[in-house]
Amino acid sequence: MNKPRFFALLPVFLFFAGAPGYGRDKAPKQEYYAIKVYQLKTSDQEAVVSAWLQKAYLPALHRLGIRPVGVFLPVGNDTAAIRRIYVLIPFHTLEQFVNLPLQLEKDRQFLEDGKGYLDANYKEPPYARIESILLQAFPGMPTLQTSTTLKDSARAERIYELRSYEGPTERYFANKVQMFNQGGEIGLFQRLGFNAVFYASVLSGVHMPNLMYMTSFANMASRDEHWKAFGADPVWKQLSTSPEYQNNVSHIDIVFLHQAAFSDL
Repeated sequence: MNKPRFFALLPVFLFFAGAPGYGRDKAPKQEYYAIKVYQLKTSDQEAVVSAWLQKAYLPALHRLGIRPVGVFLPVGNDTAAIRRIYVLIPFHTLEQFVNLPLQLEKDRQFLEDGKGYLDANYKEPPYARIESILLQAFPGMPTLQTSTTLKDSARAERIYELRSYEGPTERYFANKVQMFNQGGEIGLFQRLGFNAVFYASVLSGVHMPNLMYMTSFANMASRDEHWKAFGADPVWKQLSTSPEYQNNVSHIDIVFLHQAAFSDL
């Protein structure tokens, strides 16, 4: 069996290629994303974090010019043993990401609006833990996108599908990234109307090496129809059977999400 070719797309290379001062004139201006996942044990914690995000955190990000910010709740969150809130934050540069905590500490309005959350007692923390993932957008879609085709759909029925693809090794992972970009997988998603929000390589996270992407649909039935069309498409059949792209995904995680009422996305 042919081994996948190495296309110099390892996460560390992606990291430095996008870093300020490194190949600035040659590298595309790919955005960075932070995905924060709040893990919550109770409905009270969910209410506290949601209120803080809506009234303090997102307004502060907006004042810094950071938008659109997505806030999402997993389908079935109300009955889950561990509830979660996903926050997707776009950054133009790594400096913007690194400097965000310092910028928030200087924002008096943020400190006042978020006082209850920020000054919570250790005996009653607002969450169980926070998972943080840092990503860099794919060259094939370097900036976050919002869908105009969903504007006429019922907001409560919209489905956002977040996928994480892990590779068995760094080389296989790089091969899957190449499959999305040069191989044409992004173009296939676009042609079939998947309303992608982002495609990105994970620079730092707990499931590496991996990539993540998010697509959006009017409802779950629309989602199922799109994936049925994807699986039957001749381009996908050719890509998925090509010797060049075999065995480049070892594990897939899929999370179905709804928008929070105050989400920008």
